[in-house]
Amino acid sequence: MAFVKAIVEAYARRGMDPGKALNVAQITPKELADPASRISAAQMECISGAAMQELDDEALGWFSRRLPWGSYGMLARASISAASLGVALKRWCRHHALIADDITLSLKVTGDWATLYISEQRDLGVLREFCLVSVLRNIHGLACWLIDSRLPLLGAQFPFAPPPHHEVYAVLFPGPTAFDSAPAALRFDARYLALPLRRDESALQQMLQRALPLTVHQYRHDRLLLTRVRQALASQPARSHNADDLAALLHVSARTLHRQLKEKGSSLQTLKDEVRQRRSRDLLLRSARPIKQVAEAVGFRNEKSFIRAFQAWVGQSPSEFRRAGQP
Repeated sequence: MAFVKAIVEAYARRGMDPGKALNVAQITPKELADPASRISAAQMECISGAAMQELDDEALGWFSRRLPWGSYGMLARASISAASLGVALKRWCRHHALIADDITLSLKVTGDWATLYISEQRDLGVLREFCLVSVLRNIHGLACWLIDSRLPLLGAQFPFAPPPHHEVYAVLFPGPTAFDSAPAALRFDARYLALPLRRDESALQQMLQRALPLTVHQYRHDRLLLTRVRQALASQPARSHNADDLAALLHVSARTLHRQLKEKGSSLQTLKDEVRQRRSRDLLLRSARPIKQVAEAVGFRNEKSFIRAFQAWVGQSPSEFRRAGQP
């Protein structure tokens, strides 16, 4: 309800009545007065859309000047011709500064991480939280849409203390969230930046007719899921013994992990076997580690289980495979 109150504040600043927008979203005065009240994604879409059109401001009062209806569509159109997500996001950040200089957006890559930052150029006042949350959700939703994929977050941070409704941040920004950490930012795997865009002008026209769901719903499928699973299994075998542990590393539920792997025609066991087999072959041929240590290194709890699995994979025991591969 704090976000609804922020929209009501935008109406107050313009000397306008929010009654019609509240009615469209079926939000009663009693609910508005109760800070513990919750609204659905559909209600948030309704009140945001109605308010943006009535106020003729897609920023809903965040900035020192209005962003007339169609402003964010213009930014999306300027980004859609980019060859990759990384180029598209850099364009978005650069062009956003042309329509609103109250904040500055930037994209930086450090090692395996990509981070989207918001630098505040003036005091955003009582709408600060709503502004920072909305801008980050907007750009994250657009990024997912552009590549037609879930873009898992490795972390989000905000430069203010945890608000009373801080638990909702787990829904808006799945993954670790830190407060009292400046500047506002989202962090994700930098490999997504290389993905090509999967949208064209026709798709953009359709999306702009109902763009708001992008900011309140999460994408289900992840184009880099198989790559991320393989990497986690290979780099952290001790922390990926089972689906629950692996899902926690990837910031998804075990149920979601199994479902998405099935949708891609794979399974966790298949990927585990693939990664373990490759790693064990390499260790057997390139090191002198005892079989027991090889078993532990590739994630098996005991030597016997490893020998049995390896025999099924290659038709030889680990010792036989090692001897056959030696000059």
